Parts: sequence; C-alpha cells; structure tokens
Amino acid sequence: MTISRRDFLTTAVAGSLSVGLADIAGNAQESEKPEANSPSAKRPIMVCAHNGYNYLDDAYAFLAAGGDTLDAALRVVKGPEDDPNDTSVGLGGLPNEEGVVELDACCMHGPTRRAGSVGGVRNIKNVSLVSKAVMEHTGHVMLVGEGAERFAVAMGFPRENLLTDHSRKIWLLWKEYHSTEDWWGPGLADPHWQPPDAKPRADLLEERFRRLEERAADLGIAPELRKDAVHKVLFPPTGTIHCSALNAQGEMSGCTTTSGLAYKLPGRCGDSPIIGAGCYTDQDVGSAGATGSGEENIKVAGAHTIVENMRHGMSPLDAGMDTLKRIVRNYNGDMDRLRFVDMTYYILRKDGAYAGVSLWESSETSKPHSFAVHDGTKRSEKTVAMFKGTSEDFPPKPKVPAGVMKEPK
Repeated sequence: MTISRRDFLTTAVAGSLSVGLADIAGNAQESEKPEANSPSAKRPIMVCAHNGYNYLDDAYAFLAAGGDTLDAALRVVKGPEDDPNDTSVGLGGLPNEEGVVELDACCMHGPTRRAGSVGGVRNIKNVSLVSKAVMEHTGHVMLVGEGAERFAVAMGFPRENLLTDHSRKIWLLWKEYHSTEDWWGPGLADPHWQPPDAKPRADLLEERFRRLEERAADLGIAPELRKDAVHKVLFPPTGTIHCSALNAQGEMSGCTTTSGLAYKLPGRCGDSPIIGAGCYTDQDVGSAGATGSGEENIKVAGAHTIVENMRHGMSPLDAGMDTLKRIVRNYNGDMDRLRFVDMTYYILRKDGAYAGVSLWESSETSKPHSFAVHDGTKRSEKTVAMFKGTSEDFPPKPKVPAGVMKEPK
C-alpha cells in the first residue's frame, strides 16, 4: 500500500466529511485520464459488474429493440446465476459455513417505481427473477428464507440442489483446514478488535498452498481447478453482480444478485437484497449498485446515497467517491481496519453519464477492479480507486507464532 497513513489521518480526522478526504479523492481522480470516465451521454446504455461482461451483447440488443429496462438488466445477471462455474452467484455459489447455498437479490423498476427483494433463499437458482416476482405478484417488497422459497415454488420456480460437486469440494477443503477462521467473533467495527500482529512469510504461504493443493487432489478436484479452489479457501471471496440499464426514452432499472460471503453464518444477508444499499434506482435521477463489503455498504446506504448525491448535482464519479468517503469516515481513517474493507460502485445517471469507483485498486481475490459498459460498444473499464494498492481479505489471517517466523538456519 502506497498511501501514507500519517498524511491520511491528518486530513481524515481533523476535517469534515466533505473536506477531510478531499485530497485523497482528488489524487485518485487526477491519476485517471479525463476521458477514461467521461460521461458517454449515450442512450441506451448498460453498466454492470465485470462478471456480466459476457452477457451484455444479448441484453443490449434486447434493450435497444425496445425491451423493458428491468428485463434487460435481468438478462445480464441471470447469466452468472445459471453458470455452475461462477462460484459467486446462483447455481454453484459457495455455501455458508454449514455447506448450504443461500442466495439474495433485489430489483427496482424505474418506469413504475416498484421494487422487489428476497433474502436467504435456498434451493432456488434464479433469485433475481424471484425478486421481480415479489414486485409483480405481491403487495410486499421483501420476502426472506423459507417463505421466499415457498413463494418461488408457488410461482413455478423449480427447487434444485445449488451446491455443485465442485463447490462442495471447495467447502470441504475450507471446513477441514479453516473451520476456526470463520465469521464468529468480533468484526472490524468492534471497538476492541485488534489487527493481526504479523502476516505469514511468502515461503510459509507457499507451503500452506502446497499442502492444500495436495488435499484438493485427494478430494478429487480436477488438476486445472485446484489452484483456484485453494485460493478460495485461503482468501474467501465475496461474490455479487449488479446491472443498471437505461433505454433511449430515459427509463431506468437496476438489479443485484449474489450468493453472499463464502462460508458465512447461516441466515446472513448482506447489502445485495437491501433496497438502497446493494441497489437503488430513481427514475428521475439514476441507478447504482454495489459489490464488496456488504456490511459496510449497508451502514452508508451506498446505492441510495449515490443517487441522492446525483440528485443534488454531483457527477456519477463524485457521487461514488463521496459515498466511499463515508465508509472511510466510519473507521475514522484507520488504515489498520480499512485494509480489510473493499467496495465497488457501479453508477449510471439518467443522461447516460456513468462511473465505476472502488475503495482499493484491487483485492487479494481479484485482478484490478473493473466494470463493464455497453452503449453500442461493449467494453471493460477500470474503476477509479480512492486508495492505491490492494485490499486484504477479512477475516484476517491469524497471527504467526514468533518461533515460526524465525529465519531458517
């Protein structure tokens, strides 16, 4: 990490939210070429998380031909939900700590100003479509757990086993080696939480990786998939996809769907099913969604905050950066904690201007943060990051015993 903690704290703690972090956000913006995040001002346009890239062409063609904006966005997110090889969404999503896949989703339809949401759903693959069904066929906005599953079945969604053989084996590998490194215990926001004193040396991590890879082979994980499986055990991923769509008439919609944190506590819901956190669309202003540290995003009502910022005149980029500052403020600029937090926002304004912003440039589980855009030309763009460097995954790795850290003779 290249940011100076001393310089950061000088501004973050002494100043107000709007002033205290201005230098950091300004540096992040100045580091980008102006044209990299200039408004496209094109309609129709779709903006989504990068794992929706392969599904944008079909969805954009549907949108450009006059298709409904929410149906277009759902075509994008349904792709990863149906893909058993995508371990972050839908079928094949990594399970909770008990080995059960639980899914969350929400959607907002701008033209009719309606919303639908489901949380903690088991045995139903396309929860994004279930959230739309809640919106269309009930007088409610949110259904959760067993009730959401029963509703989905009543609406014709089939029950199916969402835990693929590959995801089950990854979970078994985690359970065998990391059952004590879970989501029990104090989180980052706990006043008494302490950062780990040390991180394992590179050679120790290599040895740990080698042993896990050998065990992955014993479990029957295919050779070409072992390194990825071990990485998901060492660095539990968060997986989500968001998509916002805007048509030529200025109508907007957005949706977000996820399998949530890998190995989470049963019943945990993050920001993805929360209207205003993981997704928010206002027909008069714009649409936004998020992936990353769901608990942190809930506390700042991230997607709603971004849209409200744009309502008051901020550009998509500035609206996203301001919302990231609120996450930083919640930790008083403490980099010992913020290094375990990451967030990416996908932002689309009603005139077609857009932005992708992130707290860090990249994470331990992914390449540099990026997002996908289609306005007649499909492309991938890097996010504008507040902090240079890479975030670390949470829960943090345990302390390495002092004796282990001694250099070998």
